[in-house]
Amino acid sequence: MKRLFEGFKSDIKFRGAGRGRRLTDEARVPPDNTVKERPAPRKAPAGEAQIAAASAAIARLDSKQGKGKTPLKEIADPLRKDVEPGEEVEAVPRHEQSGAEKDSIYNILFRCPLTGDLLRREEISAHIKESIEMLSTADPISASIMKIHTFNKDRDKVKLGVETMARYLKNLIGNPTEDKYQKIRLSNKIFQDKVMCLEGADEFFEAVGFEKKMLALEGQDQQEEFYVFDTDALDRLNDLQSHHDSLLSGEPLIATLDRQPQIFVPSPQAAKFDLPDDFFNLTIDEIRVEQKLRKEKLQQDSMLKTKAMREREDRQEAKRYKYTVLRIRFPDGYMLQGLFYAQERLSVLLDFIRQHLQNDWLPFELFAPCGRKLEDEQATFRESGLVPSALLTFHWNEAILADVEATEGYKTESVLKEDFLSLAVTLT
Repeated sequence: MKRLFEGFKSDIKFRGAGRGRRLTDEARVPPDNTVKERPAPRKAPAGEAQIAAASAAIARLDSKQGKGKTPLKEIADPLRKDVEPGEEVEAVPRHEQSGAEKDSIYNILFRCPLTGDLLRREEISAHIKESIEMLSTADPISASIMKIHTFNKDRDKVKLGVETMARYLKNLIGNPTEDKYQKIRLSNKIFQDKVMCLEGADEFFEAVGFEKKMLALEGQDQQEEFYVFDTDALDRLNDLQSHHDSLLSGEPLIATLDRQPQIFVPSPQAAKFDLPDDFFNLTIDEIRVEQKLRKEKLQQDSMLKTKAMREREDRQEAKRYKYTVLRIRFPDGYMLQGLFYAQERLSVLLDFIRQHLQNDWLPFELFAPCGRKLEDEQATFRESGLVPSALLTFHWNEAILADVEATEGYKTESVLKEDFLSLAVTLT
C-alpha cells in the first residue's frame, strides 16, 4: 500500500420536524399512591455549559477514584495531557529529531470536547462512549442527553425522537395535575417507534423523574408497564422545563481536529512536505480501483476533453484528501504550521494566524505559492487550491503599516509571539 501511495504522491502538484399529532397516551388510570420517594432530579445545563459541567463532573470522579486508575486513563492515548481551563497546550508531542519528519509533525490527532484528551482517529468512538458512561454516575441527565445525540447516528430519527420526548414533557409541564399526562404507556406505538428506539432515551426518562410501574388498564383486568412521573417532583416544574430545553438544544459530541501549531526556523527542509498515509482518504479497495483508473487515464490523456470533463476529474482528484497541512512563511523566515480539514474556509486560517501574532490587530495579507493573493475568506482550502499542502507567504498591509510606524514608532522585527518562537525547531 505504501508503494501505491508513493506513486500517487509523485503526481501531486502543490497548489497555493414536522409537528406530530397528540403524543400522550389516553389511558386514564387512578393515581398510584405507592410511588417511592425519589431524590430531586439534577438540573441539566445546555449547550457549551453542559459540556463544561460534564467535564468538571468527570474530573471530580477522576480525582475520587485515584490518579491514573480511572477507566478513561486506562484507555487514553499515551499522548494525553491534562488540560486546565484556559491553558494553551502543545498538541503534538515533541519527538527527538531523528530524520523521521512525518512522525513528528504530521500526526493527525483529535481533541475530545468532554475530557480534553488527544486521540487518534480510531480511538475517538470508544473514548467518547467511555467518557459519557462515566459521567452517568455524576450527572445522569446530561449523560443521557449526550447519549441520545451522540450514539444514535440517524440524525432524522434523533430529531423526530427528541421532539416526541419534548412533547411528552411539555404536556406534563402545561398540565401537571392531569393524570393522563403523568403516565406514558410503554407499549404505545408512537412511543415505541420514535422514542424507545433511541439509545439513551430510557435513561433520560428515569433521570428526570419517571419510574416504570405495572398498572391496570381502565376497564380491564390485565396490567401493562407505564412510565409514571413522580408526583413529588411536580413542584419542580422549572427543572423539568430546563431538562426539556436541554434535550432540544443538545448536540452530538464530536472530537475536533487539533491544529497542532508548530514553528520552524528558516531552512530549505521547511519548504518541503512529505505527507503520511493518513492524508490519503482512501481504503485498500479504493486504492485498487484507483490503480485501475490510473491505467485508464494514460489511455484517455490522448483524447480531447471538454471543460466539463476536466472539471469533473479535478473534483474527483480533490476528494482524495480530507486534510491539508499549511505553512505560513513570515518576513523573518520563520514558518508557522497548522493542520486543517480540506473543506474548512480561509477565515479559519486567518484566525489561526492571528492567535500567534504579537499584534493581531494589524491587517495582513496571504499569498499562495503562485503569488496569487488570497482574498476570499469564505473560499474553502480545496477551492483555493491549498490541498493537500501549501506554503503561503505572509505580508503586512504595506500602506497601513507605514502609517502605524510613522505615528507610533511600531517596528516589525518579530512578527510571532516570543514565547511561541522559543518552541521553534529545525527540520533536517
